[in-house]
Amino acid sequence: QLRLVESGGGLVQPGGSLRLSCAASDSSVNYYAIGWFRQVPGKEREGVSCISNRGSATHIADSVKGRFTISRDNAKNTVFLEMNSLKPEDTAVYYCAADLASARAMCDMRASIPYWGQGTQVTVSS
Repeated sequence: QLRLVESGGGLVQPGGSLRLSCAASDSSVNYYAIGWFRQVPGKEREGVSCISNRGSATHIADSVKGRFTISRDNAKNTVFLEMNSLKPEDTAVYYCAADLASARAMCDMRASIPYWGQGTQVTVSS
């Protein structure tokens, strides 16, 4: 059973930066696309950015394009989300997830995603 653990969330001022990490329990994660999703109370979970298993393909939501960057280090079983120029509307619980789908299909949530982390809170506020 693949396990995912997010870290790096916190409170940051508007315009600030955070780097989220998603650490997987074992190297089987290297067969999976990994995605970052976020959710605020009362709203549906949305795909933020997803990366293919080898890192050759990425997808990023229009709302964060130019500000967020996804990357992965397969040697360390870890995926990162670099978040810059943060805005109050980026406030949410951020989750990482693993799926055998393509990066684009995963971010679009076209099918049920089997593996999820527990989430990390990101709050952008002055």
